[in-house]
Amino acid sequence: MQTELSPRYAGTPDGDAAQAILRKCVHCGFCTATCPTYQLLGDELDSPRGRIYLIKQMLEGQTPTRSTQQHLDRCLTCRNCESTCPSGVPYGELVEIGRRLVDAEVERPLAEKAQRWLLKEGLTSPLFAPALKLGQIVRPLLPQVLRNKVPEAGPRDARGWPQRSHPRRMLMLAGCVQPTMGPGINPATARVLDAAGIQAVTAPKAGCCGAIRDHLGDHPGGLADMRRNIDAWWPLIEPTDGSAPVEALVMNASGCGATVKDYGRHLATDPAYATRAARVSALTRDLSELLPELVPQLKPLLNDVPRHKLALHPPCTLQHGQKLKGGIEAGLRELGFEVHLPAQESHLCCGSAGTYSVLQPELSYQLRDRKLGHLQAQSPEVIVSANIGCISHLQSGCATPVRHWVEVLDDALQAVPA
Repeated sequence: MQTELSPRYAGTPDGDAAQAILRKCVHCGFCTATCPTYQLLGDELDSPRGRIYLIKQMLEGQTPTRSTQQHLDRCLTCRNCESTCPSGVPYGELVEIGRRLVDAEVERPLAEKAQRWLLKEGLTSPLFAPALKLGQIVRPLLPQVLRNKVPEAGPRDARGWPQRSHPRRMLMLAGCVQPTMGPGINPATARVLDAAGIQAVTAPKAGCCGAIRDHLGDHPGGLADMRRNIDAWWPLIEPTDGSAPVEALVMNASGCGATVKDYGRHLATDPAYATRAARVSALTRDLSELLPELVPQLKPLLNDVPRHKLALHPPCTLQHGQKLKGGIEAGLRELGFEVHLPAQESHLCCGSAGTYSVLQPELSYQLRDRKLGHLQAQSPEVIVSANIGCISHLQSGCATPVRHWVEVLDDALQAVPA
């Protein structure tokens, strides 16, 4: 797609990057077939191709409007279109640039700005945990729209973090909302790795991966989160005390994994962090990528343990963002679990998409209910996924337990007779 940048954007980093992406697009329209918002709304401007044209027009000098902003806001950034695109257009990067440029031109309503500020500051704040606990106490009194965002408090897991040391060590990101919204996920991950002879370690000064601020338009804040994490992780990646470096950074939230694998691109022009960011991205592995080496070690431990029938929702950040498909179900089936993917639309987004379920609730809940219909058609005992946002969003719409797949695997390991 030929683009003539206006003088305002010509020669700028965002303009040059967007132009390179636009030139890959051949306007074929394959992306419309797998775009969730286009399927729901039927509006070309709510499809990847339509949004690409809106961004192109802006870069060529047309003034963006509030309507432009809303069409870009309605994108889930699920990146399903990237999996479909025959030309390899990195649409997620383009819409990220487009949103940033539109937000610099179009003033948001005050209420909308306040909501977005509360999300980016609240979800990443140390006060998020006590606030959520208070919300769980008063949950029965909350209106349904708020109750959907506050997961029920589950039973306390007394098993804790494994205390054994192993020669093999891998670094984990605790995350910002996961320890509170899914408190069993990180300890379960550590216990599963421990059972396979791998010690999971964390860096206390690491925090949000940067996705929340970046996706809400605070690009400098997102970059600051990334730099802070690199600083926190680096002593474990390149230790100076004579200890062995960690083998990998293991991500058990696919949304965080997709972001951390992209640190190298985000910080490529930062002379102080570019090299380290690229190294961090290269070391990052989704937990499912470890399954091929974990299965031979864990399988003998599970021979006499009954397994749940599972329905798997693969998050968009896993199958489209990280291009990882089939690993979870293959590993769990090898371990004796009965795992089913939805017979239809397994590739489509569940509507969670980070803060999308708060900012675009009507579209988000339509996608959630559509996804749950396909998942529950398998009559599972448990629905499993690989991202805390998807897990909490799906759980708000059904009574079937929705859990991280590693929690189900951990439960099976804990059931092994002594």
